[in-house]
Amino acid sequence: QVQLVESGGGLVQAGGSLRLSCAASGRTFSRYTMGWFRQAPGKEREFVAGITWSGASTSYSDSVKGRFTISRDNAKNTVYLQMNSLKPEDTAVYSCAAVYLRLVVTTIAGYDYWGQGTQVTVSS
Repeated sequence: QVQLVESGGGLVQAGGSLRLSCAASGRTFSRYTMGWFRQAPGKEREFVAGITWSGASTSYSDSVKGRFTISRDNAKNTVYLQMNSLKPEDTAVYSCAAVYLRLVVTTIAGYDYWGQGTQVTVSS
């Protein structure tokens, strides 16, 4: 079992930055591939970024590539999402997710554990 708690969301102006954190419980965090997803009002949840258990491989959606960076600190059981050059269309609830020992998965069904999410609002 893995429990995930996101933090770091908030209100920011367009062009600004935020760093989201996802803290995980359990002693085997280093064996979980982690992903960030987001869901905007009236839209489907979508993949944003993912990172393998070792941090050796990452993947990003085209809409955030070059602006967002996913990273992890296995000693702190935490995965991060650094978001730069934010746009109003990045406004959404951002959730982290975990799956045991898999390559980066970009689908919702590919993850077994989910956090509650944190709201990110980007004003124009």
